[in-house]
Amino acid sequence: MNIRTGFGYDVHAFAADRKLFLGGVEIPAEKGLLGHSDADVLIHAICDALLGALAVGDIGQHFPDTDPDYKNIDSKILLRKVNELVLERMFRISNIDSTVVMERPKLKNYILEIRKSIASILRININQVSVKATTSEKLGFVGNEEGVKAFATVLLFEDLGD
Repeated sequence: MNIRTGFGYDVHAFAADRKLFLGGVEIPAEKGLLGHSDADVLIHAICDALLGALAVGDIGQHFPDTDPDYKNIDSKILLRKVNELVLERMFRISNIDSTVVMERPKLKNYILEIRKSIASILRININQVSVKATTSEKLGFVGNEEGVKAFATVLLFEDLGD
């Protein structure tokens, strides 16, 4: 069986007058994240993990921030497009494990909704999606509440059919 792993990482700074999206879910917050797209740091990390597992580059190669077509784009669209690449190459997602690192807002009450959102976008079972949240214990740019970072790993398996 052909099995592939991928790792993704993304970071975005906080910005006023922006909405905060994580995993395709709008999270009530004082500030959102700065980026060319909607800056959904979690979805971007998952996209990079999937693209890495396929060995086809990264999110910046597929959706460059110099392309006006991607200005303010909903990152759920990007994740759907990446999933199409996974399926076209005859792979399926076994599981996703991800972590969002931020001081606040606390994500405890949103984790289930975020997992459901990601599973729905990728057309997989919610039990295949792990989303965790932690802080950086007041250290660094995250600890100073200047931004958010996210990590994701994925396991893909080749779909050999029946």
